[in-house]
Amino acid sequence: MTTITERITRKLEAAFTPQQLKVIDESHQHHGHGGWREGGETHFRVDIVSDAFLGKSRLERHRLVNGALAEELAERVHALAIAAKAPGEG
Repeated sequence: MTTITERITRKLEAAFTPQQLKVIDESHQHHGHGGWREGGETHFRVDIVSDAFLGKSRLERHRLVNGALAEELAERVHALAIAAKAPGEG
């Protein structure tokens, strides 16, 4: 069975061909809080660097990432923290 982490990674790699990508399951930090479910995989942090973000605002970048992960966000993911950068950005 494919985990949500694996699905997120695969979809972001396909959509953005990132130079760097980290998908971090932070669900354990939210145990007992809103949106948390048994088994985790509800709260994630994504750090991604891609040419796809060149010339795009922070909001546009977040919309692109959210769009690529629409199915996961509708299904299981409660929270997604995004750091989306173009190459060379701090």
